[in-house]
Amino acid sequence: MIDLHMHSQESDGSLTPESLAKACRKAGLTAAALTDHDTVGGCHAFLAACEQYGIRGIAAVELSADFSPGTMHVLGYIPAASIDALQQELSRIQSSRAERNEKILAILTELGYPVEAAEVANVAGQGVTGRPHIAAAMQAKGYVKSFQEAFVRFLGKGCPAYCDRYRLTPAACVQTIRNHGGVAVLAHPCTMTLSEKQLHACIGELVSFGLQGIEVYYPEHSNDSRRLYQRLANEYGLIQTGGSDFHGDINPAIMLGRGFGNVYVSDDVLDQLLVHMNVPLSNYNGA
Repeated sequence: MIDLHMHSQESDGSLTPESLAKACRKAGLTAAALTDHDTVGGCHAFLAACEQYGIRGIAAVELSADFSPGTMHVLGYIPAASIDALQQELSRIQSSRAERNEKILAILTELGYPVEAAEVANVAGQGVTGRPHIAAAMQAKGYVKSFQEAFVRFLGKGCPAYCDRYRLTPAACVQTIRNHGGVAVLAHPCTMTLSEKQLHACIGELVSFGLQGIEVYYPEHSNDSRRLYQRLANEYGLIQTGGSDFHGDINPAIMLGRGFGNVYVSDDVLDQLLVHMNVPLSNYNGA
């Protein structure tokens, strides 16, 4: 069993990359990919820890695309040799996150819910700081009862303290991943809020940009949705990937490799990814 979608403290997860690898081992995973948001800063440490625990580790990233009406994320699975170059290219996105955080905190102060940048940084640790960390800081100060309430009332799209940030176009997300020798996969298509006809057209366009896979197996995908994504994958010749979208304590109901208990991704999916990455199938650990 493998998990191709999980997050660490480098973005909005609660575990360090090293602790995440250890948790993967405990969960019985044979392979795992670290897919932090807009950063590969934790991948070197994750791969080293995976090797220590006997897990096939994969360097990866989850890029946010400029898209509406819903949200579009593109997963990129890359060779370890590309980590540093990709991280440098993602620096503009990371800078835009910091600028947005400042705007959000200023708005929260105007609304009567002041949160200091230091308080958010204390929650985030050394990784990329974002809205989940602001939500956690708001909860710690007693402004909201839960992480979810912070998003519903203040931080979610269309809410009083929401601020947008710089994002890559869908084409740029795919091309950035491909330019670094990676495999580009459309993440959780359910979040795009498209009709079947619209989704069909959108995937066709993404394939023309170089999309190579679609995340079929995901905790929030219904059986009907999963079957739809399987049909689209077969029609366009896409790899059918999947993962738990594990974040740790932020959403403790999600289990590594299993999601809510309804996710299972077989080992041969990783082999398909590696073929597209032009790296050896045996003993792969990010090489």
